[in-house]
Amino acid sequence: MWLAGAGTRGGQAIGATDELGFAAVDEPCHVSDLHATILHLMGLDHERLTFFYKGLEERITGTRGNVVTKAIA
Repeated sequence: MWLAGAGTRGGQAIGATDELGFAAVDEPCHVSDLHATILHLMGLDHERLTFFYKGLEERITGTRGNVVTKAIA
């Protein structure tokens, strides 16, 4: 995955995979982390952005999701 613009730091690689690219071996990042980072760059707080579903207030990033600060300039 790569990000460009919107305040992201360019020219860097975060994490690494095995020889075949099947598993993350260094600094694994969940999809919820990516979503939280994109929402942060858009100026939204992913922990406060909720929607009502089946009687509960749910977060878009679920129970996980941390902003990847290494990707932000």
